[in-house]
Amino acid sequence: MQKPGEKSGEKGARDAGHAPGGSTRAVHAGERKHHQDHALTTPIHQTSTFWFRDSAELRAYAEGRHPRDEYGRYSNPTWRAVERKLCELEGAEEAVLFASGMCAATTTFLAHCQRGDHIVITNDCYRRTRQFVQQFLSRLQVEATVIPPADTIALKDALRDNTRLFFTESPTNPYLHVIDLPEAAHLARERGVLTLVDSTFATPLNHRALADGADLVLHSATKYLSGHNDLIGGVLCGPAELVAPVRNAVGVLGGILDPHAAWLLLRGLKTLGLRMERHNANGLAVARWLEAHPKVRQVWYPGLPSHPDYRVATRLMSGFAGVVSFEIAGDFDAAVRFTDACTLPYIAPSLGGVESLVEMPLLMSYWDYSPEERRAYGIGESLVRLSCGIEDAADLIADLRQALAAV
Repeated sequence: MQKPGEKSGEKGARDAGHAPGGSTRAVHAGERKHHQDHALTTPIHQTSTFWFRDSAELRAYAEGRHPRDEYGRYSNPTWRAVERKLCELEGAEEAVLFASGMCAATTTFLAHCQRGDHIVITNDCYRRTRQFVQQFLSRLQVEATVIPPADTIALKDALRDNTRLFFTESPTNPYLHVIDLPEAAHLARERGVLTLVDSTFATPLNHRALADGADLVLHSATKYLSGHNDLIGGVLCGPAELVAPVRNAVGVLGGILDPHAAWLLLRGLKTLGLRMERHNANGLAVARWLEAHPKVRQVWYPGLPSHPDYRVATRLMSGFAGVVSFEIAGDFDAAVRFTDACTLPYIAPSLGGVESLVEMPLLMSYWDYSPEERRAYGIGESLVRLSCGIEDAADLIADLRQALAAV
């Protein structure tokens, strides 16, 4: 695992015994020493293929003596700049980009699981990830055990001799559970099981999951990493030996990120530190305000002492981002009146952008589930998920106040 700054030309800072901070890495990592044309910003390499000067150069490439780009499904210079930057932010040896966060998850599962394997996943996670595991991996005879989130005892009991992978989000969606990752990863490693963490809600600035024991970490780059609700992408980070089979699988399955989207992600990452400071501050301020409001039954935010995983979260995380889940003190119609009365947050899926978004999980993601299925996943009729953007906290709170007046 490289030291911060190792691939970005921060040699002077290392020699002085000073490791650059997260915002510095977000701005400079992966780009400084890799520009061939002296452009300050990395160019968009909008090409599908790369040419060779002659057959000798092609042969050198084929024999592994001259690494370079060949075809746009395998590599692209704009991708590599993003991957280098994400390596430094996560403290990883390698990173690989994907067309979406879901593509990052599904390709990783396919690359690291084979027929007869068993995996463990948590039930408080993105429903499409759970759907892939239960409906698609099962066709390949990969069995899954679903356990409660942040429950290391359940994890220990679920591990088998043929368990290959433990997958969890941290924080989870929508109740923001934070797993005791060092303990969970230790339990898994003792049994030869890989730990894969979806750290989308945390970002590498709030939690470096690899440093806390994860073997692999993935993100939906659509969310905080890009931060502007203008692209869809994903990334997997980790040791070279574990990322390599996933990168090879991308070349076969083809779930690649467009060069222009990669460039947008590169640009978004430069302001990650500034944006996360505001997301963290807004999320905490809004969560505290909501918890004190008489028309809110319960708030889930890992930065609140009332959250069941508060102690773990404050031990492992440096910030808690901008997603706040809460129950309106009323029924389904009361929650609908609240969301419809909001004027700053857009009613929309997703999270992590500069604009605040609000949704009712029952309507947005679980409408086609039976009442029994919703109860099994803890999706209440008045549950609301708010993704705080980077607006002024006072304005967000004022808007929530008037919206709650409609309940």
